[in-house]
Amino acid sequence: MKLTPTMQKFVLHWGEMGWKWGISRAVAQVHALLMLAPKPLPADEIAETLGVARSNVSTSLKELGGWGLVRTVHVFGDRREHFETLGDVWEMFLIILRERKKRELDPTLAALRACSAAIKDGGKEEAPAAGHAAARIAELADFIELTSAWAERGAALSPAAARRLCALGDKVFRLVG
Repeated sequence: MKLTPTMQKFVLHWGEMGWKWGISRAVAQVHALLMLAPKPLPADEIAETLGVARSNVSTSLKELGGWGLVRTVHVFGDRREHFETLGDVWEMFLIILRERKKRELDPTLAALRACSAAIKDGGKEEAPAAGHAAARIAELADFIELTSAWAERGAALSPAAARRLCALGDKVFRLVG
């Protein structure tokens, strides 16, 4: 696949954004390339287009597949596996929301609850933490719990409903003050 200068700029930017979000640049760049590709691409073509090792592409495709963002497609007359990403950006958003909740919010909430319980049950050893630290941990747990509940409700929306919700924009902000 031949990339135009604008497509190259997008792939590079998506890689940088992925890195800032905790995803490797290569994974994000493979995802960006597949978003721009008009048809499913085999791994060797992805590697050649991006100028990266085939093993790096394979690892990236596995990670993207684990997130549910890439799927394998078979092309008639070609024994190689081809890969494509989701066509609907709202569906992609909802998958990322579900995965980030599962991978980040759920473990954080569990850790905060465990810390809170340890402070309560820790006796003299935890007594110094019973004041300020306990209050901060409880406050963080409440925040993560609310955020997690919102993420769960949002992730359960259809792509069209998520788009409508986001399109409400200023109306929602005016409603809450």
